Amino acid sequence: MTDYTEYINDCEIRLGDKFNEVDRIAYANQCKVLRAFQKNNIALRHFTGTSGYGYGDEGRDVLGKVYADAFGADAGIVSPHLLSGTHALTVALFGLLFPGDSVLCISGMPYDTIRPVISGEGIGSLKDYNINFSCVDLKDGAFDLKKIKEALSDSSVKVVYIQRSRGYELRDAFSCEQIGKACSFVRSCGFKGCIFVDNCYGEFVEEAEPTDRGADIIVGSLIKNAGGGIAPTGGYICGRQKYIEMIGRRLTAPSIGLEVGSYEQGYRYFYQGLFMAPHTVAQALKCSLLIGLAMTDLGYKNYPSIEKMPCDITRCIEFGDRDAMINFIREVQYASPVDSFVTCEPWDMPGYDDDIIMAAGTFVSGASIELSADGPVKPPYIAYFQGGLTYEHGKYALSRILSKLKK
Repeated sequence: MTDYTEYINDCEIRLGDKFNEVDRIAYANQCKVLRAFQKNNIALRHFTGTSGYGYGDEGRDVLGKVYADAFGADAGIVSPHLLSGTHALTVALFGLLFPGDSVLCISGMPYDTIRPVISGEGIGSLKDYNINFSCVDLKDGAFDLKKIKEALSDSSVKVVYIQRSRGYELRDAFSCEQIGKACSFVRSCGFKGCIFVDNCYGEFVEEAEPTDRGADIIVGSLIKNAGGGIAPTGGYICGRQKYIEMIGRRLTAPSIGLEVGSYEQGYRYFYQGLFMAPHTVAQALKCSLLIGLAMTDLGYKNYPSIEKMPCDITRCIEFGDRDAMINFIREVQYASPVDSFVTCEPWDMPGYDDDIIMAAGTFVSGASIELSADGPVKPPYIAYFQGGLTYEHGKYALSRILSKLKK
């Protein structure tokens, strides 16, 4: 492998101001998380698990409070029984919506795996329960305020849904400032229901969270940003107390709500993951900026532009060539600490519309806060790169990528 140390050192110099801003944000978020721990008097007893019904499980209950405080919310659900981001989103939507209600997505069509949840047929989807879904497409990558206002004239809309990250679309992730302005506009239209944000990939990227800017509910996965690379599984739902209570009755049972739920293995990894999250996200952002600058130098179009600060940890790189995209993703796998010997191949993965190729040589299976890359194998052949528990891992991966692509 060719040594690209001198080139990477030059990239670091060029990125100096952005790296300093990443560090500043990480420190602000670390202080926020620490205050949440201290406010709730976290002690060793909170790490202990329970069995059976889990009545009086202090570790579970307080974990939700710590997340809520860190995210500027009233209350929170944090559970290993939320199996993925998609599952957490599903539980939250079914907790908030009833037959005859509607959900309006104002950020374009949601990510592939949530689409069957919304409109699948005969699988227990929202549609199967007579819950309607409508969507307002983005206009030049921004919220289309005129069409949003028109769509909100439907009195059956009870949830306004925003997807913060790009999914597999060619757009930048939304900043909390943009989300805040959208929330304000939605309220100005007279909407009284729940503003709901899929916050996956965005936690701790900025000093604010959507709940600081007008969102009523935020949802995410613990094997992305919020788990800090330590949480082994799980998801979170944070927001206004009344909505959390509604969702809790769907997570368990209407007669029980959040009074039950045990996890015998204990909660230390979930607490420790949140504590590490601001630092880990900063590492991932530096990896994203470094990869983005190098790919820009090679002539590949990037989202977000290297001139901008990222609003989530995902970077999409447009290759325009099938082999170049696949080679990039394979080199991420070859650079991994786990399964580095594996050659990634495209496959028909459940929940996706096209064949997908994924690199995830991760300690926690599929954890996209760890260095990983994926994408649908179709024109214009875009790779979605994310994560990095350590910036040094990103530097090593870039050396491999450059050696392959420059051939």
